[in-house]
Amino acid sequence: MTTHAPILIRAIREDDLDAVLRVQSACYPPAMQEPRAVVLSRLRAASDTTLVALQGGAVCAYVFAYRSDAGAVTPLDAPFEVKQAGDTLYIHDLSVAPAAAGLGIARQLVARLRSLAAGANLAQCALVSVQDSKTFWEGLGFVERACAGHAARLALASYPSVATYMCSALPGVT
Repeated sequence: MTTHAPILIRAIREDDLDAVLRVQSACYPPAMQEPRAVVLSRLRAASDTTLVALQGGAVCAYVFAYRSDAGAVTPLDAPFEVKQAGDTLYIHDLSVAPAAAGLGIARQLVARLRSLAAGANLAQCALVSVQDSKTFWEGLGFVERACAGHAARLALASYPSVATYMCSALPGVT
């Protein structure tokens, strides 16, 4: 990948799956790499809020998100439970290949998700911060919040190391 090629963001397609899994493998330790079948099921469940970034025609980043309820957490390795009446866009996984780090791609993907969430009149975006990413998310306006209930706390505990539930309100959404 060259650092001068423009970044194209579009919906993930099933034929992107191998490239997405390569990015996942480059970004996460084995304990956090989710199985192909789970990733594919997520793509199929939330195709309107799963995005890929391309640089020079190659996948360099991806994000999986879906409509959910405030305070809910998806366990590691679990399928999405899309809530059509949910009030939150839950960002489950955002990864940028090491070769594309520092190009602002993660910020571009989050901006696109926020736009999609605002267009759907959702109140907020939420996520679980892992791998010391809390400072990054705070820089994007996310703040630590309590998850909703015992099931969400158990789901949060499915992530290795320090995992933090965080939210960011969407301005102007009623």
